[in-house]
Amino acid sequence: MAGSTHTVSNQVPPLVGYDVFTADRALTAAVERHLDPDLLDEVLGELSALGRASGSAQVQEWGTHANENPPRLRTHDRYGERIDEVEFHPSWHRLLGKGVSAGLTAAWGRPAGHVRRAAAFLVWTQVEAGNGCPLSMTHAAVPALRTDPELAAEWEPRLTSMVYDRELRPARLKAGALFGMGMTEKQGGSDVRANTTSARPLAEDGTYELTGHKWFCSAPMSDGFLVLAQAPGGLTCFLVPRVLEDGTRNVFLIQRLKDKLGNRSNASAEVEFDGTWARRVGEEGRGVRTIIGMVAATRLDCVLGSAGLMRQAVAQAVHHCTHREAFGGKLVDKPLMRNVLADLALESEAATTLALRLAAAYDDGGEQERALLRIAVPAAKYWVTKRCPPVAVEAAECLGGNGYVEESGMPRLVRESPLNSVWEGAGNVQALDVLRALQREPGALDAYLREVGQARGADHRLDGAIRNLLTELADLEGVEGRARRLAERLALVLQGSLLVRFAPPQVADAFCAARLGGDGGAAFGTLPHTLDLAAVVERARPVS
Repeated sequence: MAGSTHTVSNQVPPLVGYDVFTADRALTAAVERHLDPDLLDEVLGELSALGRASGSAQVQEWGTHANENPPRLRTHDRYGERIDEVEFHPSWHRLLGKGVSAGLTAAWGRPAGHVRRAAAFLVWTQVEAGNGCPLSMTHAAVPALRTDPELAAEWEPRLTSMVYDRELRPARLKAGALFGMGMTEKQGGSDVRANTTSARPLAEDGTYELTGHKWFCSAPMSDGFLVLAQAPGGLTCFLVPRVLEDGTRNVFLIQRLKDKLGNRSNASAEVEFDGTWARRVGEEGRGVRTIIGMVAATRLDCVLGSAGLMRQAVAQAVHHCTHREAFGGKLVDKPLMRNVLADLALESEAATTLALRLAAAYDDGGEQERALLRIAVPAAKYWVTKRCPPVAVEAAECLGGNGYVEESGMPRLVRESPLNSVWEGAGNVQALDVLRALQREPGALDAYLREVGQARGADHRLDGAIRNLLTELADLEGVEGRARRLAERLALVLQGSLLVRFAPPQVADAFCAARLGGDGGAAFGTLPHTLDLAAVVERARPVS
């Protein structure tokens, strides 16, 4: 039996057994700000219950097991019959079932549905981000289906159900259903108008036969999919059910699963259609317009997902430094480490505050809020998802070598961190979408300027940033080459405006100094030393 050489001390306890929601002061404040007081107790209780589950040892173990046991493709059964099924670890099903029962697909029909769902999505992402994809696709399919009232009446109750039914059978026999999406093809990528999948009309009105492929199909185990294909009238949106009404499997040939950098627990597939039955959604030739509502909703989920990943990374870093001692004291009390942690905390709080503001705009639904979303969603998707990887990497470094070891959980966050920037339109796509909103929808810029203008006069650095932004907008010469810069400035000014209005003064002051006033460096940990950084770090500490 091995002997003990010495007593090991100065070890950090795992961040477990806490309420992920209540411990997040920025998130709880945003929820309270955007909710009707009559709903507050109900929603806070609901989110706290999910937060306690998310922070529990059992659910965190589910996340670990789902990540360590990726899905497997079974193209054929034991008799050689084609089945095209994806097998998941039991922990994946537990996570997905918990996400559905927590209302992560049920926003559209609940009071304040988008704010409560956004907060829950941000919390649940911190357990294991992989199961967020089917939750997001299912949630986002609703606005696309609403372009066809008959289809919406049939499918929306299934998609917004809080019951997880994993069995593949006709949707009419299920208590709840999940949706995936397939737009991207090999030859076109983000240029979906270059899609070559063909749709041949069948005898029954509104039904078609699809032939072609999808290079990326999200959540291939789902009950239905929204896809784009070329009909006689042009690019059109279609609903492809996994199982037909008579119980037979639709032709949905899964060729392989993607071997991805991160997001390992989630299945992303290449699929072939060969005489695949589909129903048209919307009019022929208006596929992009039909599916754009789904795309906008999934882009907001990319913002929420990145905000959740950043929050978990910051929580782990602050927790570690609060308990770990080095060079004669707690790491969190060392001025330079405190600077790093505070800088990371600013990025996390700004992302959370912006994401919840956009969710509240969905709940409002008014013309002004819809116009704001048109420009703010692509700008936020561009910027927040871009900030996620450096936050995750810097937070891992706060743990030293331990942060490079799989058991810490930090490498999983690092691998996951680039995903939301790539999916649902990468950086250039988002920046160009911002330009389209500016050039084609003047109401979008008006709504944006009204929003940020609510903080005018409260901070001179924010006022200066607004003036500089207006100068940028006044000169549209060669604007495409400046699209990323413009999207970045739009997002930063909006974040600054929200923090000045709603965050504690120490947080708003630090953000405006470093992000808008130019008094910060390119790396984290370069905030002005004169700021109250201890208060910023304390606000980010994950203590319920």
